[in-house]
Amino acid sequence: MSFNLATILRESRHAHPDKPLCHFADTSFSYAQVDEISGRVANSLRALGLQRGDKVAVQLPNVPQFLFTYFGILKAGLTMVPLNPLLRAAEIAYHLEDSDAKLLVTFESFADEALKGAQQVEDVTTYIVTTPTGHGLPEGTVHYDELYSAEDTGDIEPTDADDTAALLYTSGTTGQPKGAELTHFQLYMNCTVAGELFGFRDDDIAVAVLPLFHVFGLSSVLNTCVRYGGTMVLAPRFDQESVLDIIERHRCTVFSGVPTMYFALLSADTAGRDLGSLRVGVSGGAAIPGEVIRAFEEKFPGVVILEGYGLSETASTTTFNISAEARKVLSIGKPIWGVQVRVVDENDEPLPPGPDRIGEIVVRGHNIMKGYYKRPEATAEAFRNGWFHTGDLGYADDDGYLFIVDRKKDLIIRGGYNVYPREIEEVLFTHPAVAEAAVVGKPDPRLGEEVLAYIALKPGASAAPEEIAAYCKDRVAAYKYPREVRLVDALPKGPTGKILKKALRA
Repeated sequence: MSFNLATILRESRHAHPDKPLCHFADTSFSYAQVDEISGRVANSLRALGLQRGDKVAVQLPNVPQFLFTYFGILKAGLTMVPLNPLLRAAEIAYHLEDSDAKLLVTFESFADEALKGAQQVEDVTTYIVTTPTGHGLPEGTVHYDELYSAEDTGDIEPTDADDTAALLYTSGTTGQPKGAELTHFQLYMNCTVAGELFGFRDDDIAVAVLPLFHVFGLSSVLNTCVRYGGTMVLAPRFDQESVLDIIERHRCTVFSGVPTMYFALLSADTAGRDLGSLRVGVSGGAAIPGEVIRAFEEKFPGVVILEGYGLSETASTTTFNISAEARKVLSIGKPIWGVQVRVVDENDEPLPPGPDRIGEIVVRGHNIMKGYYKRPEATAEAFRNGWFHTGDLGYADDDGYLFIVDRKKDLIIRGGYNVYPREIEEVLFTHPAVAEAAVVGKPDPRLGEEVLAYIALKPGASAAPEEIAAYCKDRVAAYKYPREVRLVDALPKGPTGKILKKALRA
């Protein structure tokens, strides 16, 4: 079956060509403009010799060029590899090489680090998006405007529905990021079903402050908005005052965010503001406390917060609370249409409902990735017995609502960002004074979890906690490095020599 995800843009353009698709600062772009500009990008990419299935890495904040590039890549039949702009050179090089990316599009603020990473990989050209106040291009890069050079012919490559549209990188306990292959059909189905869940309308105006390089922002905000012909207001970073300004100025109706964002908005002074346009808040990325939901809905009358659950491997939404009447606070809701979810024991046998019947959450349905790119063994392990194993532990109640209680993996969620301890530990082990390292999450009232590192030094070595934290900060993205380092004589271990992280967390 032939299907290209860029069809959602083309169809919404036909429905209302002059309607704003996005607002950014003091500029706006209509559906017709985004369709035409992305068509030029698509033909420019074709002219560079890129062929169907080739990968293009995109390291951009929430700016209009993200939309132009994303839909241009799709229209050309290529695969987008979204990258976090905060990645450092070594991390960028890894992602480019592992994904087989042919080209990197980045932003001038991150250009130096991006170029350092790209130069470590053969045959990757770096294109830079600049601002009017920019300081020029680093040597060896190309201005993004070159991707506007071709004419828009209106062509959309007739890709197969099972072709990979986006390669989103996630990680496991190995610390090695893996590319989850999400197809055109999976992303289409997920944004279609997600929009139906809370009744997304073509007159909705959504705040797009979640990073679009993340599956939550890409699928549940960008794709959903375009699929239903709505308008989005792009915000490159979260700041509570600027988000409130956006809601008030543009009369926004939908806000999607992680719990830390709701926590921050709760603490903001809203006196004198007209925020009555807001009707729904979508929460994901981590569990949102019931007290935050109650307080937020009290402070913002007319708003209902609906919590969902998903992963990069499930194209975002997997379960959802569909309404204020049907939701259960602290639950991640029920499976979305066309998706099955089970709780299984260590033998993959289904467990009966009840909070004392905790097992691993497994999923199957239209939203599950095609597999991990170039990792057949990891793919086979994740898809045991025909179900995708999430690594999350939880239970179901008698009504079919699901509750997550812990993570089988050692994943830390800091302010909605995933931090994988093994990756940080690998960096810490390269410090000349470090003998042993273990990274765990500790509860944090603002961020949900904070990164904490336990370090045992080599005999005779000396290093201050601040020095070790700074060492790590220079080598990983800003949200990953440990804010607290504790020096210990030795790390607790079990009989096999495995470090007992449970004891460290306690």
